[in-house]
Formats: sequence, structure tokens, C-alpha cells
Amino acid sequence: MKAGKQTTLGARATVTGIGVHSGAPASLTFHPAEANTGIVFIRLDAKGRPEREIRAHARCVTATELATVLGDDDHGPCVSTIEHIMATLCGLGVDNALIEIDGAEAPIMDGSAAAFVAAIDQAGVVALPAPRRYTKVLKPIRVEKGEAYGELTPYDRGFRVDVTIDFPHELIGQQSIAFEVGPTTFRREVARARTFGFMRDVSRLWSAGYARGSSLENTVVVADDRVLNPEGLRYADEFVRHKALDAIGDLALAGAPLLGAYKSVKGGHKLNHAILCALIADPSAWTVVEAKSEVRAGRSRGHADITTATVLPAYRADLS
Repeated sequence: MKAGKQTTLGARATVTGIGVHSGAPASLTFHPAEANTGIVFIRLDAKGRPEREIRAHARCVTATELATVLGDDDHGPCVSTIEHIMATLCGLGVDNALIEIDGAEAPIMDGSAAAFVAAIDQAGVVALPAPRRYTKVLKPIRVEKGEAYGELTPYDRGFRVDVTIDFPHELIGQQSIAFEVGPTTFRREVARARTFGFMRDVSRLWSAGYARGSSLENTVVVADDRVLNPEGLRYADEFVRHKALDAIGDLALAGAPLLGAYKSVKGGHKLNHAILCALIADPSAWTVVEAKSEVRAGRSRGHADITTATVLPAYRADLS
């Protein structure tokens, strides 16, 4: 598959599970879509009929407390906890898809993106007869929130993430990971990294209406002196890898795949969304480039063919 072409799914695929915060069951189905559709969520009603439709874009984010929520001012939240889905589509290079869901929250599955990767693999990824468009970062954009900060900078080779976390817990502490996002690195570095939480926070989260579907089957639970999951960690630094997974998903809401580097220190959903909004709000900080179909010899699959990209200054991702 040439990186210069847009992609979609070769068939549909369905996953079912419960929401990590609501505890409610949900079924989610990926469908192929035409070029220039982007990623669109379709909320189904109790009878399985389309009830609401919302584009996966930063302008449609209504909440970022412990999860990323899409919705609008007129009707409120539409679908929540979409970050692992968006990360998978971004990581595997899927540009266009319709996603039907019959509940208010996407299923958490095992707490990672593994089930969504399996679903995309089942459906297959196919090229479309349209050039891929990228949201290209033109100058540094930085957002600070106390000791945390996020920064987007120009990076012509693709989309790179550099994430650092620092928790005052002996099992976590400071951890960092950095890599260029593509199908191979996404699968290897972050796809299986699970969401995590602290046992000491459970009562507070429950009382606030969160984590009602959380369990050892979908969350890495950290006590004062040990990880409670019998199987332990999947990676020694699974915590930062999951934060990188979330960052990829949150920044996939740019309207087109990002062409830039993202550095996050002590961040989370709120910071990821803030940096993306800051980028979109500054027309001089970004533009959209359209890739040609040629791919340089020796480049790995999933990398953008940026050296032959064409700048389209009249096109803006947030208006598409």
C-alpha cells in the first residue's frame, strides 16, 4: 500500500465489551468509508437505527476528564472513551471509517488497543483513489499547565511522539518513550499497553461516576507496594506506553494525520486536547499538505511520503 493514498477498511468488523467508566455494555462496528470522509462515529438508538452522527475532530470534544468525549453543544455528549479507537486507526494508517456504536461509551476491552488492532486486521486496510492529506505543523506550539507541558514542533518525516510521565509512586516514577508512529512501531511499542489506576483512588472515582466498569481484566491496578493484576505488567514501562497510546489517539483528532512531533511531559487527555486546540487556533502554525502517490525506495510502510508533498494553503482540516 502506498503511503500517498488515502485508506479505508476492506470489510466491516465488530467488537463488544463494557465501558470502563459506565460499566454499560456496548457493541462497536467499523465500516469502510469513501475518501475524504474521515472518521465518523454513528450513535445507534435502542432499535439499532442511526440516532446521531459526529465527526472525530478536536472541535467536537466536549470533555477530557479521564477520557476523551465527543459531542456538541446542542445535544451534549455522543460517545466517550474514543482515544484507543482513534489511536488504532491512526497507528495502522486508516484515514476513513464509519464507526457505529450502540452505547454512550466505547468498550474498553482489555484496557489496551489490542482488540481494535485485531478488528482492523480482520477487516483489512485498502487504498482509495485519492491522495492522503496531512495536517503539517509549521512552527512550535506549546501549552503549559503547572508542571505539565505539551509541545508540537515541525517534523517532516511523519508523526513522532515523545512522552514522559512522573508519578510519586515507587512502581512508576519517571518513565519516557519516544518513537515515530507507524503500523510496525504502533503494534510493537504501545498497542498492548493497558490503562492503569491506583487502588487508593477507587472510592473517589466511583463516587464521581467513573471507573464503574473497571476491573483487573481491563485495568492495571496499582496498590501501595505492588501491581494487583496476577499476570503483572506487559512491559516494564507499561504506564508511559499507555500514556503514549492515549496521546496518539487524542492527537488523531486533528482532522487529518499529523505531520509533526509531539512532546508531552506529565500530560494527559486534557493537555493533549489543549495543544491540539492551540494549534488549530493559530492559522500560521499549520497547513495541510497533500501527498503524491510515489513512495521513496527503502521507506517502511506507514510512513508519509513527505518529500513530494504539495502544500494546499486554501484547505484547512477543521473546515473539511
